[in-house]
Amino acid sequence: MAIRSSLLPLALLVLAAASSAAVAQLEIGFYSKTCPDAEKIVGEEMAKIIAAAPSLAGPLLRLHFHDCFVRGCDASVLLESTDGNVAEKDAKPNKSLRGFGSVERVKAKLEAACPGIVSCADVLTLMSRDAVVLAKGPFWPVALGRRDGRMSSATEASNELPPASGDVPLLAKIFASKGLDLKDLVVLSGAHTLRTAHCPSFADRLYNTTGENGAYGVVDPSLDSEYADKLRLKCKSVDDRTMLSEMDPGSFKTFDTSYYRHVAKRRGLFRSDSALLLDATTMDYVQRIATGKFDSEFFRDFSESMIKMGDVGVLTGAGGEIRKKCYAPN
Repeated sequence: MAIRSSLLPLALLVLAAASSAAVAQLEIGFYSKTCPDAEKIVGEEMAKIIAAAPSLAGPLLRLHFHDCFVRGCDASVLLESTDGNVAEKDAKPNKSLRGFGSVERVKAKLEAACPGIVSCADVLTLMSRDAVVLAKGPFWPVALGRRDGRMSSATEASNELPPASGDVPLLAKIFASKGLDLKDLVVLSGAHTLRTAHCPSFADRLYNTTGENGAYGVVDPSLDSEYADKLRLKCKSVDDRTMLSEMDPGSFKTFDTSYYRHVAKRRGLFRSDSALLLDATTMDYVQRIATGKFDSEFFRDFSESMIKMGDVGVLTGAGGEIRKKCYAPN
């Protein structure tokens, strides 16, 4: 199954990908001679994975995000901890990551067809794109040629990943350190349309906020009160780890613009979602996309921002290695 979408002007995205990739020495069709069926293999396996577990689309996209924000898009998030090193995947912000087995499954298919050719970093980048397409989102061309890193640090992950509690100035600073701007921030937040979250990620908004009069334990006033009441029924305490909440209720298996409608109604689950309404630039974008009249614009914007993010800090040429197994260096 070849994964495609007719929703976007593909030629424009090819130009965007080529421009972004020029700096990083990535190429469209990088494996055309060494593993010509690489994208087809990834696409076919992803179609099977998402057909069996549609809710995995969001976690696989999130894996790519968390990889690129620490050491760049080098598949370091996939490495296992060792006796002498605690890896990224075991950092507190990454404890809820899922989809590692699916990455190994796709990598094994590629190793069987083209041993030692396709990097885990490229596998994860392609899988995240295909996850979006299979969730009825946009297609974009992926420039390839990333190589895999050999190092992975939980400390770096804890320090560098954008926090769910972050405000726009903090998040903008983190994004800027990766070469991403304010528009990328509000656009890539749209990936939350496919996300779910455990209570500890947001329950402080329900129980631990300090009110204007100094009262402690009130509901975050930036959160819609009816929505907060529903969340409190699910999350009985800040430490409740049993319940999952959809970040785009009723539509979390479909990539669409309804996330922005929730945010515009003050129903963003994380503080970082609600914070988008406190900055003029991000608020304008949220309210525009929330109208439902600019879905194709958001799809195009998201594709362009994903191309930019996929180029962050990549290893190319003689850098890094091509892992045989994504969970361990060679």
